[in-house]
Amino acid sequence: MLVLSRKAGESVRVGDDVVITILEVRGDMVRVGIDAPRSVSVQRAELIEQLASSNREAASPSASAVASLAEALRKKD
Repeated sequence: MLVLSRKAGESVRVGDDVVITILEVRGDMVRVGIDAPRSVSVQRAELIEQLASSNREAASPSASAVASLAEALRKKD
């Protein structure tokens, strides 16, 4: 991991097309601006993790749902 120190108004370039600019530093909060082409997806890491967790949860049936399905299939036979 590359670690840099930047002041408000200073930037970092990532590749040829992405510029990250420090907009404001206030206490323990930093406002960051990201200038990137539309083809580059820029997402907050915690949102990606939350979505992945929600997808895993939705794809895994609950024990009661499995039991209900098993009971329904037994009744069908």
